[in-house]
Amino acid sequence: MTTSPPPPLTLRTVDLDELRGWFGIGVAGNFAGHLEQAGEAGDFANVAAAGDAPKGIFPFYAPGHDGFLAEFPLSHDEIAPPAGGEAPLQVEPEVALACEVAYARDGTVTGLRPVAFGAFNDCSIRRPAPKLSHKKNWGAASKGVADRFFPVDGDDLHSACGSHRLASFLRRDGELVAYGVDSPLTGYSYFGDRLLDWLVDRLAGQRGAADDPLEPVGAYMDSCGRPRMALVAIGATRYTEFGESDRLRPGDETIVAVYDSTVLSPSAVEQSLADGDAGALGSVSLLIQRVG
Repeated sequence: MTTSPPPPLTLRTVDLDELRGWFGIGVAGNFAGHLEQAGEAGDFANVAAAGDAPKGIFPFYAPGHDGFLAEFPLSHDEIAPPAGGEAPLQVEPEVALACEVAYARDGTVTGLRPVAFGAFNDCSIRRPAPKLSHKKNWGAASKGVADRFFPVDGDDLHSACGSHRLASFLRRDGELVAYGVDSPLTGYSYFGDRLLDWLVDRLAGQRGAADDPLEPVGAYMDSCGRPRMALVAIGATRYTEFGESDRLRPGDETIVAVYDSTVLSPSAVEQSLADGDAGALGSVSLLIQRVG
């Protein structure tokens, strides 16, 4: 019996030219066990975080900033290794929120309103660095963002995303291997309103220090002209055994998928990608990048 693809949903197109004016924010330590797998838990030894809270936020793109963060790092289809090509790179499969930003008169961020969400690759260099951002933006095509996002209707992020899952894979020499553990978005430590409130608090209060990897992200947003939109990557999920030990090679194809679990099963997603038939998935926020 022939099966039909899932019914299409309306997805929002994500245009790279538009994203050049958005601020890029990442969340560190928002999925239990990821920092340990990534070898970065020790970087946050001097960072206090309450309970299961994430460790902090970091910038990966700051349009108009004076320095490397002003380099636009996003791509829909490519990962370009740093100059020299010897840096060990690892996929960080994430969900990103497209957020409208509200500011007070003094430039403090007072609100984030998600309007869409989709697949993101916070590809990172695995080597010591004084600040987390130094591992995140080494120039063009450092990061990956899907070209289509799911819209958020209304103000309830849980209602919009609660049934969605995040999966990631690597295709190497024609073979597809699971890279991250297929996970529900509700598996993040902080999600929904709890996450948004925490982000606003960190944008107002996080300063960073010489002995920790964090920076005053909110102050950067103010100095960059208070961008009206931000792309917020809310944290990487846990790796599979393969993903934890793997480092990217030229010619690899990395895949991050955000999909609705009421429409698709994890096995259906993996099988379609293994068959090279992404079109059979219907409406999925899908990011496929080739490593240069």
